[in-house]
Amino acid sequence: MPYNARRVLRVYIRVRYFASITLLAMLAATALAADPATDRLLKQVENRYNKVATLQVRFAETYGGSGRTARTEAGVLYLRKPGRMRWDYTSPAGKLFISDGKSVFLYLPSSNSVKKMKLKDTEDMRAPLAFLLGKLNFEKEFRNTQARPEGNETVITAEPKSDNLPYSKVEFTVAPTFEIRKLRVTNLDQTTLEFAFDAEKLNPPLANSLFQFQAPPGAEVIDEGAGGQD
Repeated sequence: MPYNARRVLRVYIRVRYFASITLLAMLAATALAADPATDRLLKQVENRYNKVATLQVRFAETYGGSGRTARTEAGVLYLRKPGRMRWDYTSPAGKLFISDGKSVFLYLPSSNSVKKMKLKDTEDMRAPLAFLLGKLNFEKEFRNTQARPEGNETVITAEPKSDNLPYSKVEFTVAPTFEIRKLRVTNLDQTTLEFAFDAEKLNPPLANSLFQFQAPPGAEVIDEGAGGQD
């Protein structure tokens, strides 16, 4: 696979891991919160998500910024610790992103192609992957954590400590019920990816088959693990 295609796929995978880990993570940001009110809020979010084994939520994701026309896609996200997820798209219909805990798969129905990458190949984005791998340290990975009110919700922002990650800022919106309603990722090129979440279900029964990928008939499978290094 050409260099640019490999890099796009890796950024795509990393951003989706960040979104899903943000939903499930304990966030462990208490030590970062200088404001007692922010400290209490983060503890409440932690209490909501830190014992979750599975999660189901509807999502809408919008990619844009830096002069680009915004593009929105939507579907249902299923998560199971550790390391399993399924982004099941209704728009565009048939698009699918799955992690089975060892590998990740991106199916694009427009080209009837599958792109595969080993889970370990995304470990250079430590903050988003760390929770699923059991080693999240929010204090170590992030800085400048701040909170501000926005209507009856609270917006929390943070910046990565490392300069080697493909994003410069993350921002998530917390509801009065301590649900994470929105996640916004600002990339280094100033493009943004924003997720809106609703209809959240904690610990729903999720079949193992949801996280097992089978390529559709005739689909071309491109194995990123065999494609060389950046």
